[in-house]
Amino acid sequence: MKKAIIAMSGGVDSSVAALLMKQKGYECIGATMKLYAADMDSYSEKSCCAADDAADARSVASRLNMPFYVFNFTDDFKKKVIEPFITSYECGYTPNPCIECNKYLKFDKLFSKMYELGFDFVVTGHYARIERDARSGRYLLKKAKDLSKDQSYVLYNLSQEQLAHILFPLGDIEKTEARALAAEQGFLNADKHESQDICFVPDGDYVSFIERYTGKSYPCGDFVNLQGEVLGEHKGIIRYTVGQRKGLGLALPRPMYVCKKDVPQNRVVLCYKEDLVCKEVYAENVNWISTEAPGEPLRIKARLRYNQKEQPATVYAMAENKIKVIFDEPVSTPAAKGQALVMYDGDIVVGGGTII
Repeated sequence: MKKAIIAMSGGVDSSVAALLMKQKGYECIGATMKLYAADMDSYSEKSCCAADDAADARSVASRLNMPFYVFNFTDDFKKKVIEPFITSYECGYTPNPCIECNKYLKFDKLFSKMYELGFDFVVTGHYARIERDARSGRYLLKKAKDLSKDQSYVLYNLSQEQLAHILFPLGDIEKTEARALAAEQGFLNADKHESQDICFVPDGDYVSFIERYTGKSYPCGDFVNLQGEVLGEHKGIIRYTVGQRKGLGLALPRPMYVCKKDVPQNRVVLCYKEDLVCKEVYAENVNWISTEAPGEPLRIKARLRYNQKEQPATVYAMAENKIKVIFDEPVSTPAAKGQALVMYDGDIVVGGGTII
């Protein structure tokens, strides 16, 4: 009998993933990762680490007659997710901590537990699919059946070894089906809200979190336009992200957007919407999934943000595991340093990297 560790967040998706694996005859254990040791009473209901989540996961595991464990990964989470998150903002980047958590915690650390315990698979409630390409022998990461819930964008870092030992039971079902299955089983979380906030920034105020965590205050500086003319004063460079329009606190004749953060000069550069386009984007730390790094230019579609529609482009593999992506037409989505650029061929994830 195949054995699987079910990563259980306490939400409906991972609970239904556990149910489906049990129904398929796998020997399963449930595992919740303890990631953040803050005062849990301060967590919002939309956080993925609310105080009652472990209790909800334990309740579902008990209902499915599964052993249940809590793995304490707080030190790893601090080093691999929280501190890089803060450093990225200080350097003018816009990080995506959920991608880092998937890479270093949900898969790297759980894989270590999988091997340690002699299990065969790690299972999560992600909406994505994995298939084996019969011709190349490579494992493919594909979009979910329910495109409105597809999470392939945040999974681009998965290696071939990991894809061989991961199962995504929800990849072939709709979200509405998952909730219906949970209700049929009497799961207490069948109607539970979906997690939205960054788990260690429960109120969404990442600036206050960074200031509390570091004990620093970030100095004011100048808002400038593309010509370097001063437009006003900003309240600290970490408060702004590329593409931001609201909350600038400026009275301007036309709406302006953040297009760049000049950290050495402590300046936030603003531009008009028509200037906030990009055609050429560079990314580093690239992970190729459906292919090895191509020796020739490769036609793909690329996405610069989680909810952006992919746009046709050509990718050029470069030295030092970097890529250059040239879009056929300028895209209006700003390329924020630190965000992920993910490449697709239809519903197949070709690979991805971090925008620089």
